[in-house]
Amino acid sequence: MTALSCNVSNRAHGFCNEPEIWRNEGFARDGIRNMVGMRSWTCNIRQGRRCFVLKASSSGYQKVEKINGRKVNGTYIERTYDRAQESNSWDGAPVHEFQLGRFVEGRFVYRQLFVIRSYEIGPDKTATMETLMNLLQETALNHVMSSGLAGDGFGATHEMSLRKLIWVVTRIHIQVEKYSSWGDVVEVNTWVDAAGKNGMRREWEIRDNKTQQIITRATSTWVVMNRETRRLSKMPEQVRQEVKPFYLNRAAIGEAVDDTAKIDKLSNDTAESIRSGLAPRWSDMDANQHVNNVKYIGWILESVPINVLEDYNLTSMTLEFRRECRQSNLLESLTHMEVIEAEETTNNESKTKADLRSTHLIRMQQDKAEIVRARAEWRSKRKHKE
Repeated sequence: MTALSCNVSNRAHGFCNEPEIWRNEGFARDGIRNMVGMRSWTCNIRQGRRCFVLKASSSGYQKVEKINGRKVNGTYIERTYDRAQESNSWDGAPVHEFQLGRFVEGRFVYRQLFVIRSYEIGPDKTATMETLMNLLQETALNHVMSSGLAGDGFGATHEMSLRKLIWVVTRIHIQVEKYSSWGDVVEVNTWVDAAGKNGMRREWEIRDNKTQQIITRATSTWVVMNRETRRLSKMPEQVRQEVKPFYLNRAAIGEAVDDTAKIDKLSNDTAESIRSGLAPRWSDMDANQHVNNVKYIGWILESVPINVLEDYNLTSMTLEFRRECRQSNLLESLTHMEVIEAEETTNNESKTKADLRSTHLIRMQQDKAEIVRARAEWRSKRKHKE
């Protein structure tokens, strides 16, 4: 890990403040993001030096011998600036500038950049399905925040907050053409549209920021729920009028390749493997007081055979959410695997080849009540090397 060390005396003299390039390169205010394998730099007030900050690049490090006449050993660096020289720009800048998001296409599409970090990759050094789902969720929430619609709820609008309403997802489908590697920069685009009278559809596209190739597509359906009664609600007209100006009639995944077929319910007889005793932790809960949607993917994979996880890539997944899950619930994960013939979609939207298909169920361990049904497709790593 990289360390940027400054002692108390240095901070008191105005050194080691957040530099301009942190904002330009997307570093968080309270730390440096995605700087791995670099050396530690220490401020030394007695020698009259300021702090240096290392500038990361997805294209690799640039080794140099001198910067500003001083010898350095390692990576390209730039000087920081005193806070007085920055004119307190931290305090006056809009929040979305620090979130690296911006509106495009007439404010219908929200775009955000992310770097794939070391703790977001799996054993093969590429992003996991959970990582991708987290990026989708983060971009969606920042879309609401940056649009000015956010009330006091977790992604809820002002009118929703007044009526104690929240959004809940009923279905999400994601297709992955390629998993990004550690250090890659990805561009996530998201937008919304109506889904019937009482729902909203949210779409995503993830592009490789360097090549601009679309590597992931996703679509989801959201409905409104009362946060106190935990019952679904009709969308009030006031809420509809809030979100309607942001609707964009565009689908990330075409109807021909969208997984809309019914997902079969698994039982003890039809499941090939069952993993019991899965217990939600406090850290698995989100701000709406139920288990975060992304956590279910990890529980689903708990019952997938290890040879599938090692030898196949998860290329698509559809999740249907049936009910909420709280921390006090004990869960079971069921999986059924089947071999399918390699197939390829010939249109321009997807070229995903699948070798295996799996069906999944997350249920309560005690009363067997369904929480999530899921279906996934897998592609052999050896057969389909890129």
